[in-house]
Amino acid sequence: MAFQVSPGVQVNEIDASGVVPAVSTSIGGFAGAFNWGPVEEVRTVGSEIELASIFGTPDSTTYKYFLTAASFLKYGNALKVVRAATDGQKNATDGTAKLVKNEDHYDSLSHDGTFIAKYPGILGNAIDVKICPADATAFAAFTEANEFDGVPGTSDSAAVGGHTNDELHIAIVDRTGAWTGTAGTVLETFQFVSQASDAKKSDGTTNYYKDVINTRSKYVYWTGHNTALSDAGESFASQTAATAYVTGTAVLTAVMTLGTDDNEPTAAEINAGLDFLADSETVDVNLMFAYPDANGQNTIADKLISICKTRKDCMAFVSPPIEDSVGTSTPAADVKAWADTLVSTSYASADSGAVYVYDKYNDTYRWLGASGLCAGLCANTDNVADAWFSPAGTTRGQLFGVAKLAYNPKKVDRDTLYKARVNPLVSFPGQGTMMFGDKTLLSKPSAFDRINVRRLFIVLEKAISTAAKGQLFEFNDEFTRAQFRNLLEPFLRDVKGRRGVTDFRVVCDTTNNTGQVIDANRFVADIFIKPSRSINFISLNFIATRTGVDFSEIAGS
Repeated sequence: MAFQVSPGVQVNEIDASGVVPAVSTSIGGFAGAFNWGPVEEVRTVGSEIELASIFGTPDSTTYKYFLTAASFLKYGNALKVVRAATDGQKNATDGTAKLVKNEDHYDSLSHDGTFIAKYPGILGNAIDVKICPADATAFAAFTEANEFDGVPGTSDSAAVGGHTNDELHIAIVDRTGAWTGTAGTVLETFQFVSQASDAKKSDGTTNYYKDVINTRSKYVYWTGHNTALSDAGESFASQTAATAYVTGTAVLTAVMTLGTDDNEPTAAEINAGLDFLADSETVDVNLMFAYPDANGQNTIADKLISICKTRKDCMAFVSPPIEDSVGTSTPAADVKAWADTLVSTSYASADSGAVYVYDKYNDTYRWLGASGLCAGLCANTDNVADAWFSPAGTTRGQLFGVAKLAYNPKKVDRDTLYKARVNPLVSFPGQGTMMFGDKTLLSKPSAFDRINVRRLFIVLEKAISTAAKGQLFEFNDEFTRAQFRNLLEPFLRDVKGRRGVTDFRVVCDTTNNTGQVIDANRFVADIFIKPSRSINFISLNFIATRTGVDFSEIAGS
């Protein structure tokens, strides 16, 4: 404050707008095989309905991946999904069969034919693309004519230059009923689009049929002009005189074939899909999981754990191979043997085995790894409490949609599993089916051997490190250090008030920002945290006393 000699009002501005930002804690990450959808591209889905819309409903092969992803969505509403690529996948086309993974991949390839399915798989073989030119006879024979507002003709942008008959109607049709259950159902339409490459709508956006198809269609990419449309692709600007675009009198049909599935990906192919979720700077993910490894393997589990250990802002949830808990006489021992092969880390958690769930898409029950459910428990905990609460037990550990467990571990089995860093899935009469443990895979005694503590530190580290970016390129002086302390302490007090920590201290002064540190252009803050601990063991002492005894004599108060 400036020095004042006589009475007056001093106006000062203090910027207190800097706050520690809220960070996401419940975004899932998953890679698997699906019947449709982009390949090796991260898509965010918010519900099972949206999952089916983008990646197709499951069959007898893809159910394991679809239902695992869907099990997470029972609890959370944000899941990053990657469809894994496999060698046998091909897109349906009326040209040469090939794999087109996604839009970027389409742009990098050469194409023939007229159209190619948007994504690989046999579902594409059910698609017909029908093109009606600017001709009344063709429109009269157009089976899908009732989906359009009249006969195609001359667009407004064509008429400006005196050109005619450039318009087309295009219908994407479910030829076999594989998409809708009814053969011949129109999936989408594009009306009054133009053959001219420089055609525009009244709002200035493109009306060129190739561009419209490629940007708006959910089912196909354009790959080349039909030979009957010999003027297609010619721009108005290139014409030396007014041009009547060639139309013909027949509806043109591209029949899509040659699409193939390969929905049994190898562990390496799943891991390649998980790699698209590995970069913490571009993909925000907090809870990663996958369908379990094949019997006797832990390749996918190791990959999940490795990604989370590297990112340091998320946890991996891994399940044992289905065969370790289904169809074995010693499930607890088999699961323990599997868990013993996993590395020691606080960035992962393991469950005790498979769950039996209903597959409504194929009207049958399936054995499924529980990793998606267990990750979902954390997402649900975030919604009903905070990330630093334990996602286990009768309050926040209930498993939705589970008909039965592969085995219900008794106390002796739970002891074996817990010692092996495995969280038992149990069913208690009248209390439901639940995750009955909150351990991480850390093998040594530590605060970080509990899920709630690891997730507490993920929240603190992510939020505070984001806030700390505001100190970059400032001066390392007492003003900056005090400003940083004043930024952190209200945030940590709030976490304490919400039971995440029992106490904390922030040290950011000359004791850790020495001259040597300052000269090295560094800034140091030591943040001491006493995390809240979950109750794992309860002792209830029932004490019988003789009549006439004062309880204070026994209890000591």
